[in-house]
Amino acid sequence: MAMFSALAFTGCASSDETEVQRYAWPLATASPEDTVTQIFSEKFAEEVSRLSDGKMKIQVYPNSTLGSDRDLLETCADGDIPFIVQNTAPQVAFMPDLAVFDLPCVFDSLDSCRETLDDPEFYDLISEVYTEGGYHLLGMADQGFRVMSTNKAVHDFTDFKGQKIRTMENSYHLEFWKNLGANPTPMSFSEVYIGLQQHTIDAQENPYEVIVSNKLYEQQDYIVETNHLPHLISLIVNDEFFKNLSEEERTVMTEAAEIATEYAREQSDQRIADRVTVIEESGTQVITLSDEVKDDIISNSQNVYDSIRKNVSKDIYNAYLGIE
Repeated sequence: MAMFSALAFTGCASSDETEVQRYAWPLATASPEDTVTQIFSEKFAEEVSRLSDGKMKIQVYPNSTLGSDRDLLETCADGDIPFIVQNTAPQVAFMPDLAVFDLPCVFDSLDSCRETLDDPEFYDLISEVYTEGGYHLLGMADQGFRVMSTNKAVHDFTDFKGQKIRTMENSYHLEFWKNLGANPTPMSFSEVYIGLQQHTIDAQENPYEVIVSNKLYEQQDYIVETNHLPHLISLIVNDEFFKNLSEEERTVMTEAAEIATEYAREQSDQRIADRVTVIEESGTQVITLSDEVKDDIISNSQNVYDSIRKNVSKDIYNAYLGIE
């Protein structure tokens, strides 16, 4: 890590714009290589190199090579690792306003979610949250919606009752599943496959991408399209590092991030369809919930909305929900 601390702020020499960067800046993720997170990261690094004519270099380190999500957030804030790409959920502990992304069942489609994220007013508000946290937000893509995998079919709201479901250690996620009558259990992701195999848990929730890349569907009979949260992935850079770059370098990174974000979203849509096919061909059944069940989920989630509204900026909350 000391080496990365030394390299993080070694850029192109400002006195000689033709000099090529001596060391590649590290970009770290805690996600496996066969994911949209990796695609997003690699595309950004590729575009930075292309747009700078090879003067600027970024090296991607996936799969927690440089630390867990929490480790990466801390080292990015300290400047040891300038770039990270990760889901917004673990960032809530560092930037409470990001809990707005934990509001359940806000969007009916990914297109409407992306439209909100790209709205200039909302994007500026969220960008300021990252800036106050010591980061600069370069872009936000997604891995589709989070869905539930389980060994018990869910056709009615009461079918959620008693199911022991693994969640991330996020208070709003826990509250959501409790309101559905389930028994949410925080667990390290590395233990989930074995937990399903040994029946210490009945279910889990993740985007299709994660369910397939980690073969969780092998231990589950059903995928229930709860679509309760978009699985958002943010590309962020240490704010001080970004400000110390030349205007030309900042422009390159901003443009590269825009291209990478759009590309990652396109890949996400394509890969979701592919992964649904993989799951269905394995014999695991995909269940689409009725409008009645969806309405029951929303009506039983109102105290999650209340909790989040109390803990995030009113402007951010209203902008995310489209409240005037």
